Amino acid sequence: MRQQQDAFGRALLDTHLHRGGCAVIERDDGYVDSDRSLETYFAGYAKWARPEQQAVQRAKGRVLDIGAGAGRHSLYLQNKGLRVTAIDVSPAAVELCRLRGIKDARVKALAQLNAKDGKFDTVLMLGNNFGLFGSFNGARRLLKKLASCTSADAQLLAEILDPYKTTDPSHLAYHKRNRRRGRMGGQLRIRVRYKQYVTPWFDYLFVSEPELRRIVAGTGWEIGDLFRGDGPTYFARLVKTKRQGGLRTLVKR
Repeated sequence: MRQQQDAFGRALLDTHLHRGGCAVIERDDGYVDSDRSLETYFAGYAKWARPEQQAVQRAKGRVLDIGAGAGRHSLYLQNKGLRVTAIDVSPAAVELCRLRGIKDARVKALAQLNAKDGKFDTVLMLGNNFGLFGSFNGARRLLKKLASCTSADAQLLAEILDPYKTTDPSHLAYHKRNRRRGRMGGQLRIRVRYKQYVTPWFDYLFVSEPELRRIVAGTGWEIGDLFRGDGPTYFARLVKTKRQGGLRTLVKR
């Protein structure tokens, strides 16, 4: 990512340095939303939602934090004594992670993982970062890749937004627009703006629980647990496939 494309990372870094920071998210249908909650990316464990706390407490062994951002999950687990590798495509976000004390923070995309990175026991995709998979086929391809660079009893802890739990006419119209174009309803095409910085357009994927099951099938993973709150966000714990079936427990907040 070139410096002028690093909009979200620069916004996070400026927030940390007390120089403002309010990223604007633009969708390809013209819908624009400003992210007014950048401080939440720095929140400590006590301020996290209960399902998020439940999810991160499952972390074990060597941890890979995908899309680490400001590094709050990595920092918490590192302080608990776990070995954590934080990755992000944003150089500014990785700089921020290092400034905050994360020992192993790397500028790297998920697709760039290889055997040299070693085997991980826990993969984190919190902060709605399951969306980084981008598409149905992209999610399946990258889940298979993660299956190959994780241990036999590895787990993937993901935060996911169900896009269909909304009554907003602009979002409902976008779902229909997507389907007419042969895309998943919750497959967003977005870019991020901050000051003079702007990212390239990229896909970001929101899925329902039934869609998640279809994505996961045959990738080397299965659904272990789901943790749900009252809103559209839910948390999934994926485990390596060892038997047919998969949904073990459903825990509500």
